Amino acid sequence: MTAGMRRWCARPAVVMAAAACVAAGAACWASAPALPALAPAAPTSAPAAPTLPHYAPVVPGLALRFPDDFGSHPNFRTEWWYVTGWLTTASGQSLGFQITFFRSKPAADENNPSAFAARQLLIAHCAISDPAHAGLWHEQRIRRAGFGLAEAASGDTNVWIDRWALRRRAGGAGAAAGGSYLVTVDADELALQLSLAVTQPPLLNGDSGFSRKGPAEASASYYYSVPHLKVAGSVRRGGGSAEQVSGEAWLDHEWSSEYLDAEAVGWDWAGINLDDGGALMIFRIRDARGTTRFAGGTLRDAAGRAQIFTPSDIALTPTRRWTSPRTGVVYPVAWRLRAGAREFDLEPLMDDQENDARLSAGTIYWEGAIRALESRRTVGRGYLELTGYGNRLRLQ
Repeated sequence: MTAGMRRWCARPAVVMAAAACVAAGAACWASAPALPALAPAAPTSAPAAPTLPHYAPVVPGLALRFPDDFGSHPNFRTEWWYVTGWLTTASGQSLGFQITFFRSKPAADENNPSAFAARQLLIAHCAISDPAHAGLWHEQRIRRAGFGLAEAASGDTNVWIDRWALRRRAGGAGAAAGGSYLVTVDADELALQLSLAVTQPPLLNGDSGFSRKGPAEASASYYYSVPHLKVAGSVRRGGGSAEQVSGEAWLDHEWSSEYLDAEAVGWDWAGINLDDGGALMIFRIRDARGTTRFAGGTLRDAAGRAQIFTPSDIALTPTRRWTSPRTGVVYPVAWRLRAGAREFDLEPLMDDQENDARLSAGTIYWEGAIRALESRRTVGRGYLELTGYGNRLRLQ
């Protein structure tokens, strides 16, 4: 259990203490002398019905605009910035890492005047895949936006919770050209201080950034990736000291108001930086039977030519499964992938890359570093995400 988890688990004691105070108050009230009856109160008008938020729809044909679309989209229900990558320490050890910031607009009363009303929620997950540790170093955070403690800014990437942050630093000419992302995570179990230099323009997934996630057009997101980010910085694990690292990363940014339809229970996703300079993203949405409800992907070659995959272009076949000793969930951690005319074998850096995020996002999922092999030769490295295997994934 991480230190972050220990802090969360301490809170029920506070609840029980409050319950004890309430019970004591009730006992005192029961033993007090009876009070004279009061006259019936005058009738009052019923409280106004809450005004629930309107969520912006995702529609085809809307061109993404940068740098504005690097930033937050607060009128949509759900949004995330998701950075994954491979790192190499000074001693030559391979590590995986991921840092994700989620923004959620809850179904709360828009007319609530309180400054403490949760108009936007921010959640962050961070993990380091460490084969020498035989598991993940993992931390998580959740805050309501506001008070300078947590925010997802519009106009450009600038999202933070306390001492965790992801910010974009603009580059040269052109709104989407060059620049870098800065990652800061400072927690008990781990710390990251990373610079991610942009080497390629954004990869627009789906139809120019409109990415279908189901048979109906309403299940969709706006979605772009930034592959082949050049990483430099430092990492701290457990009680150790910071180590210098270098490597390569991938950034995803998606926002939606209806990501999954009623039949979907989870997804399989992979983002792979290919060694020749190309980039591959694939996903598969699954139903309760484990069959494919929808699928898609994008392959951009080293020359910048992009191929958009339809559901029939993608096939994922598990080749090996792993059972979590903590949760009992069975994950297919190795795969045979067909993406268009190409076939890959996806192999994990290590099997145990399960994230228990029930204290923040309410779910358990597998998310880890993988190698991509073609004809038994490593041709790329990236990340694989497997959701909805323990229970149905619900995006709120």
